[in-house]
Amino acid sequence: MRVFVTGASGWIGSALVPELLDAGHQVVGLARTDASAAALAAAGAQVRRGTLDDLDVLRTAAAESDGVVHLAFKHDIAFSGDFAGAAAADRRAVEVFGDALAGSDRPFVLASGIAGLAPGRVLTERDGVSGLAGGQDGPSARMATAQLTLSFADRGIRSSVLRLPPTVHGDGDRGFVPGLVDVARGKGVAGYLGTGDNRWPAVHRLDAAHLFRLALDHAPAGTVLHAIGDEGVSLREVAEVIGRHLNLAVAPIAAADAAAHFGWLAGMVGLDIPASAEVTRELLDWKPTRPGLLADLDEGHYFRTR
Repeated sequence: MRVFVTGASGWIGSALVPELLDAGHQVVGLARTDASAAALAAAGAQVRRGTLDDLDVLRTAAAESDGVVHLAFKHDIAFSGDFAGAAAADRRAVEVFGDALAGSDRPFVLASGIAGLAPGRVLTERDGVSGLAGGQDGPSARMATAQLTLSFADRGIRSSVLRLPPTVHGDGDRGFVPGLVDVARGKGVAGYLGTGDNRWPAVHRLDAAHLFRLALDHAPAGTVLHAIGDEGVSLREVAEVIGRHLNLAVAPIAAADAAAHFGWLAGMVGLDIPASAEVTRELLDWKPTRPGLLADLDEGHYFRTR
């Protein structure tokens, strides 16, 4: 299968490309920069230069492919205050993919997220698949784009939405967990908000990449999938591992002090967003084999000086 992958040189994409190649697929990766293009070529993928705003490039690449995996998202502008702009660009790209693949029965796999869908209880694949209108701002707009993707099943596309947890961990992670490590170093204490009982789901990067390949190959049309290895790891447990490795005290942080202590992570550290992958594991026989989040932290690579 000739597979077009956006975000192919990113955190998950750089693991997915060899996964696809090892399975016998050809890979065409979207590259914004010379560095991304060089990395893709070195990995054995073909390179298509462009960005998510180059809709003609996306349309042609999808039409020439046997399947599409859409991992790219404008995280740079999303995390600098323009989530609505990032979500709007994402929706335009998905609309183009839908038009290019319509009536072909080819697979389209969209990377999405779980935050905000069912806070405080265990989210399942059956949650959040209806009830959101398009054209909303912020995270709701991205959820609506996921629902648009599911609707492609009615247009003759084998579409699926693969939801990722906020923590996709592994050696080289630059996301929320290394952010917590940096905060602990800077503040001299490994902190957690309140009681620290709130839970984050997590998955190892390589297990997530494997699931994307399974979705491309086997997911039925209109399927929601969860890349969840750990259903919910308490933030207190994460802080305890960080404190142990950095030889720092572990302590609660009051809600009133969250912004001053955690900085850009303040909006995340109090979330309780556990999630299950029971349906996904049964449907695609997906069995995560890599270390869970706490075991991965204990391997020590998160604490190397960067």
